[in-house]
Amino acid sequence: MIAQRINFHFFRAAISSTSSFTMSHGKPHPAVLNNKQKNTFRERHGLQDIAPLLRSMEETPEPIPTTVKGTIPTWIRGNLLRNGPGKFDFGNQHFNHWFDGMALMHRFQIADGQVTYRSRFLRSDSYKQNSEMNRIVVSEFGTLALPDPCKNIFQRFLSRFDRLKPTDNANVSFVKYKGDFYVSTETNFMYKIDTDTLETKDKVDWSKFIAVNGATAHPHIDQDGTVYNMGNSYNSKGAFYNIIRVPSKKEDLDDTLQGAKVLCSISPADKSKPSYYHSFAMSENYVVFIEQPIKLDLAKIVTSRMRGKGISDCIYWDPKQETVFHVVNKHTGKVNPVKYHTKALSTFHQINAFEEDGFLIVDMCCSDDGQALNIYFLQNLRKSGEALDEVYNSIDNYFPRRFVLPLRITNDTPLNQNLNTRPNSTASAVCLNKDKVFCMSEDLHDNELLNYGGLEFPHIHYDRCNTKPYRYFYGCGFGHLVADSLLKIDLESKKLKAWCQPGLYPSEPVFVPSPNAKEEDDGVILSVVLTPIEDKGTFLLVLDAKTFEEMGRAKVPVNIPSGFHGTFLVT
Repeated sequence: MIAQRINFHFFRAAISSTSSFTMSHGKPHPAVLNNKQKNTFRERHGLQDIAPLLRSMEETPEPIPTTVKGTIPTWIRGNLLRNGPGKFDFGNQHFNHWFDGMALMHRFQIADGQVTYRSRFLRSDSYKQNSEMNRIVVSEFGTLALPDPCKNIFQRFLSRFDRLKPTDNANVSFVKYKGDFYVSTETNFMYKIDTDTLETKDKVDWSKFIAVNGATAHPHIDQDGTVYNMGNSYNSKGAFYNIIRVPSKKEDLDDTLQGAKVLCSISPADKSKPSYYHSFAMSENYVVFIEQPIKLDLAKIVTSRMRGKGISDCIYWDPKQETVFHVVNKHTGKVNPVKYHTKALSTFHQINAFEEDGFLIVDMCCSDDGQALNIYFLQNLRKSGEALDEVYNSIDNYFPRRFVLPLRITNDTPLNQNLNTRPNSTASAVCLNKDKVFCMSEDLHDNELLNYGGLEFPHIHYDRCNTKPYRYFYGCGFGHLVADSLLKIDLESKKLKAWCQPGLYPSEPVFVPSPNAKEEDDGVILSVVLTPIEDKGTFLLVLDAKTFEEMGRAKVPVNIPSGFHGTFLVT
């Protein structure tokens, strides 16, 4: 799909007369446009400078009050926890990539209609070593730490041959294992966090418990508290993808990952060039791993320090390869011998997955291009004017799609015909042989979403709908290189509602159900909204999840950088 969008000047004019709005009307159908017109339809010009959202900030370790405008429901009691990069330089050295910034944790405590805010930097070893030396001494995703200038030339040369060590800069999300909260990234290190004070507690190394070299920052949780995750392992035979299961309960004094097991291992198509993945999907009975054509070149990674390159230089997009869905039984660990293929695509986040009538439905945010990781170098995000427009117009945005995987494939399954019999579904699944089904997706949106630059950071009413059929999902629109709108999509009509204001940039929407909620969307949406044009203009936004109308906001008297993921902890 081509990421088609209305001209930015037209869009800005349409919203400039109102402070906020809810939209559910249709837009011109781009199917009537030719290819040249479609390219014009997707371009935007005059994008706002967002560099102030991507600079180093100070922490606020003690809770401070906010100023509430409107109404924050008194039934909301808990902490919105957020994580993301917050420090991009030490001394006169600067990180290269948005993902490299030191983890800054945030807590918005909500009670009795009021909100307090506090933040702390994660006291990771990376943070402490960089701070002590006042320079970057630990390599990150897009930044290679330079040799110690105090060493002589020969020592600096030899340091090029040192093994590249994984960072413990856990700046992606908050995750929960056995009732405890951790901050996580994609290496083998996590940190337990005191969610009241945001103080850094124990450092946890996945590799001390199971044979993996890392784990995603997006685990899935069953209703009984069992946690599933994925992690790579590397040995003399090459790379493997591992499905991980962590038990729900603590035993005796255990408060770590004790009891974690590798449920199964999956071999990559090329063991020397496994796929990069950020997350995975899970239904009631299956874990679904999407092996995409974003590849890690292990030979380059091993020699990256010698070559003076960061990990980002070792990842590449191969559009000639197909994307493969691997389906694993959660209860037995057996991998389905049938592989579900589709065209080359990239995905960072899945929306939901569920089983129904012999089909496994997987909903996720997809792009037909896989070079997004290269876009988020800070030199790109901090551009302005035409240069910033050019960066944005070079990307292919992410849109929500549904794949329908038929589970009952046998020797008698007819070949070369669509097996998807679900009513009103335009997705296809064609059995090519007993081990391969080729799938094409259907869009989970109408053309109005094109106006918002697609959708990412998807969220659902997780406790109620995870692994089950559902109707609504929420996300951020990306009419800029960072999110610039909040969206709600109704899967029955594929219509959307949106919250958007000029010059404001919201974080991912977190759904909080109301007490005794009867309907799926009974509750509120929480999002932290930033602005590059107003000093200390950040606020916590509360939307009615059903109507998507603003209920209230709590203005924070400090600046906050653009971050990644978060969760709501009921107290």
